[in-house]
Amino acid sequence: MLVAVSSPWASGRFVTPIVDLAQRLQSDVIVSHVTEVKEEDENDSDAKERAEQTLKLLTERLRDAGVAADGIMLFSDDVAKAILNTAKARNCTMIVLGFSGEGFLKGIFKRLLASDVVSSILKQSELPVLLCPTNWQGTL
Repeated sequence: MLVAVSSPWASGRFVTPIVDLAQRLQSDVIVSHVTEVKEEDENDSDAKERAEQTLKLLTERLRDAGVAADGIMLFSDDVAKAILNTAKARNCTMIVLGFSGEGFLKGIFKRLLASDVVSSILKQSELPVLLCPTNWQGTL
């Protein structure tokens, strides 16, 4: 399965549900982060450092829990396309996305209407896509 994360905070919050899902499915995990400069005053090295921290946090915690995990940093202006292409190239069977927002349903509707990364992946993916709010710590 491919797990796409966007920030160190989200990676930290995402550990428990991903460990649970990977163990239940007996699946290896590819943790991906698409690096793009987010703010006008941020440079490429800041974006790369944030990505490395994001990947390291989740990948190490998955490994510590006994889940085979690899991290991959992607560089692209089209986040959805980068995630979809990587999932296909790595023969993943599922894509898991973490997202933050103003509550679970409100966040989903806001993102779907905004035509952002999540909705692009949902529209284009040939794989199942699981959406997990980053503030959720339950099991799957």
